[in-house]
Parts: sequence; structure tokens; C-alpha cells
Amino acid sequence: MKILVTGANGMLGQDLCPILEDYGAFVIETDKDTLDFTDFSMTEKVLKDIRPDLVIHCGAYTNVDKAEEDIETARSVNSVGTENIAKICGQLGIIPVYISTDYVFDGSKNTPYTPQDEPNPVNNYGLTKLEGENAVKKYCEKYYIARTSWLYGHHGKNFVETMLSLSSQPEIKVVDDQIGCPTWTVELANGIVKLLSKPCGIYHVCGSDYTSWYGFAKEIFRLENKDVNLIPCKTEEFPRPAKRPAYSVMENNNLCRNWREALKDYLDLRNF
Repeated sequence: MKILVTGANGMLGQDLCPILEDYGAFVIETDKDTLDFTDFSMTEKVLKDIRPDLVIHCGAYTNVDKAEEDIETARSVNSVGTENIAKICGQLGIIPVYISTDYVFDGSKNTPYTPQDEPNPVNNYGLTKLEGENAVKKYCEKYYIARTSWLYGHHGKNFVETMLSLSSQPEIKVVDDQIGCPTWTVELANGIVKLLSKPCGIYHVCGSDYTSWYGFAKEIFRLENKDVNLIPCKTEEFPRPAKRPAYSVMENNNLCRNWREALKDYLDLRNF
């Protein structure tokens, strides 16, 4: 199987590409220089020349707070760029795998979101990612949409590394009233591989079980045997430009392991 990956140099892409190769795929890695998917003509030429069986669309604008003041750039990448890929995939009969987010939901539920639940984003990032989802559904007869959440990995800035960098502080305050599913990029990559043997559609590919950011931090320090003065706080104590859903837990149908097991493996590899 020939698979083209956008955003191959990103945090997810750097874990996904070798995992796809391990499963026997021929992987074409692309970045902004080799495939600027915001450019329709360039995207059309690349996909027509390569004719992959699948396009796994990891490339995205992911700065949640900055998207509140610069929705034009976020929309150019997440909405228009994804529409470009979707249109061409639809024309050529290529199946896209679009990586989306829990932030398409508003957080008003108190039970895990399913793929059938109606999205209602509360910030511009979530809105532009939902627009990308809608483009995929509009232009492609067959597609996968893989929503994930609270992503961390060895190849990019993330919450785990931020917490560890702060561990020498006298105290650390962490929000305890936002609930979600931490997801290691390796778990997401393996979950994406599992998707490819399932019927096309929308899936939630995130860590099993759930916690708050405070609970996530607490587990990080426990596993690292660090004695940290960790203090739970409310979202209002740390106002940010973009509103976050208070509850974005997603039902993942066992596509990924328990988030605690995955975190332990991430830290073990980090310290190896």
C-alpha cells in the first residue's frame, strides 16, 4: 500500500511514518516544501504524480490560542488546505485519513463523546478543524476521520515536557476542571493503522480512560518519582484567549491503551 503523509516532520508524523513502514506500507513523507496543501495546484500535481492509495493528513495549524486572533491562517491550513486535499482525493479515488480533534465538541456532556455526537466547537481551532471534517465528508465517498486529544510525543512541545521542565519550581498550579484523554503519538499512530482494517467512517483514536490536566501532571510526577508541590486550580485562574471544553472525553472503542500505561512507556523511552 502506498501512503502519502502530510506534516511528516511534525510530532505525530515523525512517529507515524516509521510505524506505517513497519506494517509494510510504502510511505511518501511530505512537508510544506514538498507539498503545500494550501496551494491547490501544487496539491493536485503532487497527488496526480504519486497516486497514493491513502493520504494521511497530519498537517495542521495547532496553536489553539493564536487561532483566536488569527483565524485567517488557521482556516487557510485547517479548512481550505484540507478541502484541497479532499477535492483531489475525491477526484482520484484516494482515501483520505484526516486527523481531527476533541475540540470539535463543546464539552457540555458528562458522558464520553461518540463519533455520532453532534460537534459544536467553542473556539476557532475547533471550528476550523470541523470545517476540515465537513470538507472530507463532502468531497470523498470513502474516508476516515480520526479525532484525537491531548496529544504528546517525543518530537514536539507538549504538556509532559512542560511539566517536567517546571518540576523544580516551588509550586505548580494545574487546571483540574478540564477533563480529557491524554494520547501518546505512538498510540495514535498504532490506532491509525488499526483503522485501516475497519470500515471507513469517523473514529475516536485517543487514550483510554480519562483525567484532568491536574491528574495528568500528578501521574507524570509520580512515575518520575518527583516530589512536586502540585496545586489544583480552576480554569478561571488561568484565563487564555481560547475557550476550552470542560469535558472532552471520547469513547475510543479500545483503539488505544489506557493513557497511564502509554505515559509510562513514553517516560521509559524518554529516560532510556
